[in-house]
Amino acid sequence: MEKTWKAMAPGLPFSYSFLDEDFGNMYSAEQRLGKIFTVFAGLAILIACLGLFALTSFTAEQRTKEIGIRKVLGASVSSIVLLLSKEFGKLIIIAFVLAAPLAWYGVEWWLKSYTYKAEIGILVYLLAGVSAFLVAWITMSFQSFKAASNNPVKSLRSE
Repeated sequence: MEKTWKAMAPGLPFSYSFLDEDFGNMYSAEQRLGKIFTVFAGLAILIACLGLFALTSFTAEQRTKEIGIRKVLGASVSSIVLLLSKEFGKLIIIAFVLAAPLAWYGVEWWLKSYTYKAEIGILVYLLAGVSAFLVAWITMSFQSFKAASNNPVKSLRSE
């Protein structure tokens, strides 16, 4: 091929590349950006879970007497866990309702510069919301279960 090239265009240098390498180099910046987003999203989720855990611990500590009275009056552990988790669940749903349109707009803005773009349906956003709710619920339920399982006599006697 080099001999043919030099015969056809003697003054131009012969350079070649493989198509798969060209495509790989074309999207290497996006792959790097994806790895960076993954790391920072993981850190954001970890920090959010720690904050939610601390907030649940604080709320359970403040409501120790209420939990003790509810247990003495016959409340089950699951109803107390539901009581403590319900407040934060509402806030998480409100956050999802506010964040989903912003995420959709951001993804559409980012993808409009590509010629061939993937269509991201509503199912992806719903799965992300359900996943966030499950992670938050698991974070909250641990501390709520711990507070609901305590002996009510100790919590009522502590005054």
